[in-house]
Amino acid sequence: MLAPALSFAHSEELFARAQEIVAGGTTQGKAPNTLIPGEYPIYAARGRGATLWDVDGNQFLDWILAYGIIVLGYCDPDVDAAAIGEIRDGFAFPLTRPVQNELAELLVKVIPCAEMVHFFKTGSDTTTAAVRLARIATGRNKIVRWGYNGWHDWCCTREAGIPRYVRDDVLTFRYNDLDSLADVLKQNRDQVACVIMMPLEIELPQPGFLTGVKDLAHQYGALFILDEMRSGFHLAMGGAQEYYGVTPDLATFSKAISNGYAISVLVGKRELMQALSQTYVSSTFFTNSIEMAAAVATINKLQQGQVIPHLWRIGKGLMDGLDRLARDLGVEAQAVGVPPMPYLVFTYTDPEIRETAKYVFYRETTRRGLLLHPNHHWFVCAAHTEQDLARTLEISEAAFRAVKAELARGYRAPTLRPVAVTVST
Repeated sequence: MLAPALSFAHSEELFARAQEIVAGGTTQGKAPNTLIPGEYPIYAARGRGATLWDVDGNQFLDWILAYGIIVLGYCDPDVDAAAIGEIRDGFAFPLTRPVQNELAELLVKVIPCAEMVHFFKTGSDTTTAAVRLARIATGRNKIVRWGYNGWHDWCCTREAGIPRYVRDDVLTFRYNDLDSLADVLKQNRDQVACVIMMPLEIELPQPGFLTGVKDLAHQYGALFILDEMRSGFHLAMGGAQEYYGVTPDLATFSKAISNGYAISVLVGKRELMQALSQTYVSSTFFTNSIEMAAAVATINKLQQGQVIPHLWRIGKGLMDGLDRLARDLGVEAQAVGVPPMPYLVFTYTDPEIRETAKYVFYRETTRRGLLLHPNHHWFVCAAHTEQDLARTLEISEAAFRAVKAELARGYRAPTLRPVAVTVST
């Protein structure tokens, strides 16, 4: 049985007003409502734990979690109390608040490659600073990158407005293919400043792959930079570098570091980090201390040792359950990624059938009260419970059955906007 459509009347009214005054209608360029129009809410009213309410009063069990920044759950009382404490004392001064040092010391303690740190606000700020440091350290210009590294000119996935000469200095390679990386480095010998990459997206690194990337980068005189915006504080306290046993020269973190407050950090070897004094990276807001206090509180909770194993346990239950349901019901779908950051892909060979299955599944799960992204990692947080997992699998079973029924009757989904799996940091 198909679920009845939800009402998003207030969301749609707000969005119509926004389109007159906000370029694009929303600053959230990867909002799921742009992928399955009319089936997702646009405006949130509030959140608590793993639950989100939209402005129309619809309630959702949320597995998007603001794209991974909510690792403890919405409105975590300890994190919010730390932030409120900074607000009460003042958080924007011409001087630095002492919480900066407290956070830096925590990060140096838990992240394997961190000997020094520098704080920013967004992921794109930090990856761009890492690339600039690599260019200073090596005296070279070219960059080899893989995955999503932000929206600045050197890594933007769309070409409009970006000078050709900037794109000419940016190269890529195939994931899990060391030969392809070796070819790129060999063809650009003595020109590559760094290899910067996400440790994984939905395909897992083969044994030795990340270490092989580091070794090749060093062989050709380039730095190895790990972009841990998504993986940091999800896979392990020290991120993917701890989990996979590879120590980069520099690494970038954000998202789960502060349970939703806007902060990012560049960490790395002391001699490299000290080279920041040779350039200029600054923002009026970089020293605001609300986010730093929130990050200290978040990391302190994560260090208690219960959260990250919980993310793995719930995520594995979700992935195994989805695979079991798809297999038992004869739906061509597979759970991919790592348990703290799972994702579901439909594997039908016919593109039209594949897109229809995807459309129906996410339409039905949303109507039944799940918030799942159709084109991005999902995320698990500390507030997800075994009951939430059971409910999610129950709803997913109904959605899979709807997929089977709709395909059997020849239904084909409306044309969906083509969007790659990789979206914003």
